[in-house]
Amino acid sequence: MNASNSIKVTNTVDQSVPPSLRVDDAPRETSERNLVSDFAGPIVVFILFIGFWYLLSTRLLPPQKRFLLPTPHRVVQEGFLTWSVGEQRGLKPILRSLWDSIKIAVIGLFITILIGTTLATLMATRRWMERATWPYLVALQSAPILAMTPLIRALIDGITLQRILVVVLIAFFPIVNNTLFGLLSVDKSQHELFTLHGASKFTRLRKLQFPAAMPNIFVGLRISAGLSVIGAVVGDFYFRQGGVVGIGAQIDIYRGRLWGAELIAAIILASVFGLVVFILFGLLSKVAIGKWHTTTRGR
Repeated sequence: MNASNSIKVTNTVDQSVPPSLRVDDAPRETSERNLVSDFAGPIVVFILFIGFWYLLSTRLLPPQKRFLLPTPHRVVQEGFLTWSVGEQRGLKPILRSLWDSIKIAVIGLFITILIGTTLATLMATRRWMERATWPYLVALQSAPILAMTPLIRALIDGITLQRILVVVLIAFFPIVNNTLFGLLSVDKSQHELFTLHGASKFTRLRKLQFPAAMPNIFVGLRISAGLSVIGAVVGDFYFRQGGVVGIGAQIDIYRGRLWGAELIAAIILASVFGLVVFILFGLLSKVAIGKWHTTTRGR
């Protein structure tokens, strides 16, 4: 009799708890709310951007300048839905030039990662190397790359090598800086533990410093990945001979001929490429780091 009464009381208490306050439903509601906010925010901003674009191209700009900023539907029609009109207009030449820039950006980024990570490792393990090279790395980061283009053209033969060098120069510093910072910011007590066990420098670097530096390394990779796209476009502008090479050269042609729709379409595709590279390294960061690091937001 008492057991049945206790069961009834328990059932009554459970039924009296509001559904919104039940512990089991809280994670699901939080996940759904985060999912809505993750998609709703970008969609709202995109709608506002398109609305402002229409307002600017049809009302705010003077009539004699509106051809410089075509409306979004005209950009889609002439820049994306028209495959080819001659050698320069249409989507086909834009995609061909974009593919050429993608190859330059990827090759330059690979070289940057290889050299930058090696240099940062040497700087982290040898203090004299850090003191000797750090001022020059800062100077390289501050140097105007555009002003160096005549020097690059004079010292290096071959358009491809010149463009790759521009990518490396622009994307180099974040890799070195973030990798070095991560390798040097390991807690002192962990170093003392490895010293207590007689670990070698290589073991310390492989099992302690590099795993701890992974979040900073991937931050540098994401920054350098975006900069490599900028470097490829800049190299396209200033290193081309004869035919059109790269999306930057294509943009320069459209700018000179006042082809507004194709110009904006080429800029959009170059920006999308940079965004894709940035997101790709973000996904690689999540795979490599997981959810253990403090920078990972709780869901």
